[in-house]
Amino acid sequence: MDTLECSDCPIRHNAVCAKCDSQELEVLEEIKYYRHYEPGQTICWAGDEMGFVASVITGVCTLSQTLEDGRTQMVGMLLPSDFIGRPNRESTPYDVIAITEMTLCCFRRKPFERLVHETPHISHRLLEMTLDDLDAAREWMLILGRKTAREKIASLINIIARREAAVGLVPHSSNIVVDLPLTREAMADYLGLTLETVSRQISALKKDGIIHLEGKRRITIPDLEALIQETGDDYDGGMIS
Repeated sequence: MDTLECSDCPIRHNAVCAKCDSQELEVLEEIKYYRHYEPGQTICWAGDEMGFVASVITGVCTLSQTLEDGRTQMVGMLLPSDFIGRPNRESTPYDVIAITEMTLCCFRRKPFERLVHETPHISHRLLEMTLDDLDAAREWMLILGRKTAREKIASLINIIARREAAVGLVPHSSNIVVDLPLTREAMADYLGLTLETVSRQISALKKDGIIHLEGKRRITIPDLEALIQETGDDYDGGMIS
């Protein structure tokens, strides 16, 4: 993916540029460039100056923080159409590390900051994405703080499937196939569980027919509603007992 017109971008309708008109896209074309990352490669370290902001086109990366004693906690995942960096902030508080092959659509930070002030479509979309991130953070607080191990695993699979369907990476159908971006070790770290618990709960979901496994990463969801029931979330407002 050396060059790509904005109009042909696979995340065009979900990214920060989603509401831009043709003239605004032309301005973005002038300040964008692509960067490619291999699994395990660092995109930026916490506290380092970032000369760019970026949209994730393909791949997945993690956000993590390191404590003074060296302990590290994964605090988030960025999937296609998510945004890296903040205008008017030179650095990020997180280590951002690719966990799959990734392609980023990068914008030079200073020109992009000017565009945010001059282009309402971009500033409004950034606000929407920030509020979505806030909702996701609150959802994650519930998952980590109150859910059982089985509910945590089901919730993570549901979140990934839901996001990939939203950006068109998987079709909306009764038989959804997703490739988990995280190893089981990373899932354990992210969910606050042991590796043994993660493996046991995935096996239990498979045994109960909630998911089907192909290898360690590829998961087929034959019935999304059945998976949602396993998350413990009250999607029906308590109407179904």
